[in-house]
Amino acid sequence: MSLGTIKKVAGPLVIAEGMREANMFDVVRVSKQRLIGEIIEMHGDQASIQVYEETSGLGPGEPVESTGEPMSVELGPGLIGNIYDGIERPLEEIMEVTHSNNLQRGVEVPALPRDKVWHFVPTANAGDKVSAGDIIGTVAETPVVTQRIMVPYGVNGTIKSIEEGDYKVTDTVATITTDKGDVTVSMLQKWPVRRERPYNQKLSPDRPLITGQRVIDTLFPIAKGGVAAVPGPFGSGKTVVQHQLAKWADADIVVYIGCGERGNEMTDVLNEFPTLKDPKTGHSLMERTVLIANTSDMPVAAREASIYTGITIAEYFRDMGYSVALMADSTSRWAEALREMSGRLEEMPGEEGYPAYLGSRLAQFYERAGRVKCLGSDDREGALSVIGAVSPAGGDISEPVTQATLRIVKVFWSLDSNLAYQRHFPAINWLTSYSLYLDSLGKWFDANVDEDWMKLRGQMMSILSDENKLNEMVQLVGMDALSAPDRLKMEAARSIREDFLHQDAFHEIDTYSSLKKQFLMMELVLSYYDKSVEALDEGAMLKSLLGLPVREEIGRFKYTPEKDIKEKYDSVLGELDKEISEAKTKKEDF
Repeated sequence: MSLGTIKKVAGPLVIAEGMREANMFDVVRVSKQRLIGEIIEMHGDQASIQVYEETSGLGPGEPVESTGEPMSVELGPGLIGNIYDGIERPLEEIMEVTHSNNLQRGVEVPALPRDKVWHFVPTANAGDKVSAGDIIGTVAETPVVTQRIMVPYGVNGTIKSIEEGDYKVTDTVATITTDKGDVTVSMLQKWPVRRERPYNQKLSPDRPLITGQRVIDTLFPIAKGGVAAVPGPFGSGKTVVQHQLAKWADADIVVYIGCGERGNEMTDVLNEFPTLKDPKTGHSLMERTVLIANTSDMPVAAREASIYTGITIAEYFRDMGYSVALMADSTSRWAEALREMSGRLEEMPGEEGYPAYLGSRLAQFYERAGRVKCLGSDDREGALSVIGAVSPAGGDISEPVTQATLRIVKVFWSLDSNLAYQRHFPAINWLTSYSLYLDSLGKWFDANVDEDWMKLRGQMMSILSDENKLNEMVQLVGMDALSAPDRLKMEAARSIREDFLHQDAFHEIDTYSSLKKQFLMMELVLSYYDKSVEALDEGAMLKSLLGLPVREEIGRFKYTPEKDIKEKYDSVLGELDKEISEAKTKKEDF
């Protein structure tokens, strides 16, 4: 343990002297109030400390004490359903202890409750040989999530004793005999947040993370274990997109990090998630969710730590064999915290004042995603998918945070303020977005949904691309100058945009579309276009084809409940064939 004294205070940055025995990234306690901080720079016996709490009132000469341990999180039963700040302090427990709605300084509350009792059920027996990562027992944490208690990293040996029973997280549930003697194992583990948790092997991302959002699943899918960025200007719907993914993504566990976001947005999440019914389990969504709430009015240094706290918790559940989806909203606020601390350290600024290591820090964060073979002998697989929102100032995606992010991620959902102003949500621009997972995931969609999935997707993208070119011509010479086939294509593109891509996040049915429903919707929209082109070639009049009553039924198909989609699809397709046949006999036009 190293003891020093404060020399200088500059906002969240404290310079302490007499810290020669301390190490980089040690957790320290600052002043008699014991504010928590972390050493981020050493010069001789002087340590630069970023303090994760408000530093007003601190002055030179006050004591600083190093714990000798890196910034770590507690992992074990009690995580699910909890709400933490950026350094894993449980906000609800702090509120009960301090009897205040505001975060008090110097409060020390353990992340996992020490008095709560959990029922431990062994899955291994005395005499079994085990190694790091092996599952030795389970705890039913919620009706939805079963925590799998794993052998800690670095422990290999034979189980000496293990017994079913009711335990607190710090109690010994098993004893393992190793080469270096007996090791006691509890349900509580600690892990440094800046260090990636180990695994056996990283696997190819060839399975989709199904989100139920049509523009994502059909046009720009993300793989399980993949990484995606959602950049967009203010008001374009980044937070709603992330909320939708948190609610509906095909993941066992959701970790949502509100990193520097507005307090009222986090309040919406905290109020909404407990009331949402999980479509897969019928229970509250909070029973498989961990929330990290680090709002914009909280100390800026804790914002920098929050994404590491969140991803370490996510890796812990991945190591159990779960599929985990992590939402970081927003990494721009995290980068701003990095910039502020870098400025106070008087480091040489890079582009727009961001530190030169911005790109490498972002890469270290996103590279912790992936689908992996977990540690242990049972060959289980886990996946951690990371979706980061980016908030470029003024919507300018050429700024450093967005550009550094785009060099790392493989899915880019480009939110467009023009689409948002037109009330088209999700406001993901289909011309500028992309997914580099498309080749590997396309085979999965063709094999598991329908063999024509990628063909129909390609046809839709082609029509949307052609519409963009035709729009330029329309702006020059007007709609009447277009040929009949081109006008039909423009109408088909409008149908794709309004009937397929537009999705109401707040509609009871339209908020989520299964892959089967998405495919049938694609077929209906494109069947209208293909059959109309054929009818046009056979002499049908354009006015008749554009005014078919069945088009309204195609547009309303997205509001059909999942259980009725096949019957409704057959009915609409039959009506389409009938009306196209009638249109071929009509002779009037404009």
